[in-house]
Amino acid sequence: MRSILVVTKDKDDYRIIRKCHRSAYRVDLAPTSDTALNMLHHRRYDYLFMDIDLLRSSQPGGLTTALQALWQVFPTIEIVVMCPQEEIREAVMAVKAGASNYLTYPLNPPEVKYVTESIDETALMQSELDYLRDQFWQSDSLELIRTKCDVMKAVFGKIRSVAPTKSTVLLIGETGTGKGVLASLIHKHSNRNEAQFISVHCGAIPDTLLESELFGHEKGAFTGAIRRKLGKFEIAKGGTIFLDEIGTITPSAQIKLLQILQDGIFQRVGGEETIDANVRVIAATNTDLKKMSEQGLFRKDLYYRLNVFPIEVPPLRQRKEDIPHFVDVFLRRMNKFNAKAIHHVHPSVLEAFEQYDWPGNIRELENLIERAHILETSPILNPESFPSELFEAEGLTPSVAVDTQWTLSEVRKEGLKHIERNYIKEQLIHHKGKIKDSAKAAGITTRQLHKLMKKYAIRKEDFKSSSA
Repeated sequence: MRSILVVTKDKDDYRIIRKCHRSAYRVDLAPTSDTALNMLHHRRYDYLFMDIDLLRSSQPGGLTTALQALWQVFPTIEIVVMCPQEEIREAVMAVKAGASNYLTYPLNPPEVKYVTESIDETALMQSELDYLRDQFWQSDSLELIRTKCDVMKAVFGKIRSVAPTKSTVLLIGETGTGKGVLASLIHKHSNRNEAQFISVHCGAIPDTLLESELFGHEKGAFTGAIRRKLGKFEIAKGGTIFLDEIGTITPSAQIKLLQILQDGIFQRVGGEETIDANVRVIAATNTDLKKMSEQGLFRKDLYYRLNVFPIEVPPLRQRKEDIPHFVDVFLRRMNKFNAKAIHHVHPSVLEAFEQYDWPGNIRELENLIERAHILETSPILNPESFPSELFEAEGLTPSVAVDTQWTLSEVRKEGLKHIERNYIKEQLIHHKGKIKDSAKAAGITTRQLHKLMKKYAIRKEDFKSSSA
């Protein structure tokens, strides 16, 4: 049975609400805000009817702060504010802050019933919309689009709208925010999903080879062109081409790309044959293309052709609520390939993640998890498997689990082991598992290093693929 908690000092108001919902709800009474919080901690409630004075006095800082405190205990609860007629303005402010609705004194039974019915109807409509939304996404993409961040929900909404079209998309965001993953998501949900998806990192191709890579070349077009070569646009025919770091392409390549976007045709380098470019273009940039075009560093006409449907991808520091989900995804992926069973992260690590600024975004998080996964020997990722810099953001330090039954001498001994083990691992990471170099940097002999590695069950093989 569903439940309602009524927070009021007036038992008559409680009786009215209980009478209105007797057949469908269990209705409980809390005479104070403290009692209400205690009851919320011990039982699940669907609705909270709360007197505005009790709500206001429950937390310093106003109605918004008070509402947030309640949602921290029970994030999904529907809150209805009760107030006298002269305080309707404050009740409206509470609704703007997230409350579901408000009632005025004296309570009117039909109005009380209407409030809960209308909230239930709205929730049903929202669940139907969510269902239809999920029906659009392919099942293997549902994990990817999971987010608690409102900005990312808007991003996925834009992707859902533009994916079935043939429009050019420009993904804008910092390095490591997952623009390539989003480009693939757009292609997968387009009507070109059975054709090629070609990804090109424009910044990684030398200027002299860029046009040949993108548009192909004819035999003899330049020194070394011993045969005809098909370019990425020709290979991607009927499909999608993703141009990452589009701001780095040369002026001559910009002209050819403009011709494709404008007229749908291009020529190979050194060729005269006109080729149809039946391809959708998704571009990405981590620079301000508009500013570059104003400075003469990028063609304005090309910028406007690329900017048909821009999507700004937020950095990880603006969507930290999604970090636990990313950690879970990365751990499951690494357990699969590395035959380990690590499923949890130490709370102090998650706290450090919350404080850290993530200049490298999602890619940096994945790299840190991968490195820690290699080092960790327990079923949980502990602080000592992460770089110490991660804990310096807010003066945090990797914690060492200690037993208060230990003597001070035993605690010191355990702390020394913790520091020593972490230090050896950091040296091996930095020197990619090379024993001689690691021992030299540590100021010990290779024999001593081997003894320490044996003592802490550290294998040099685990560090061969790691980088500094």
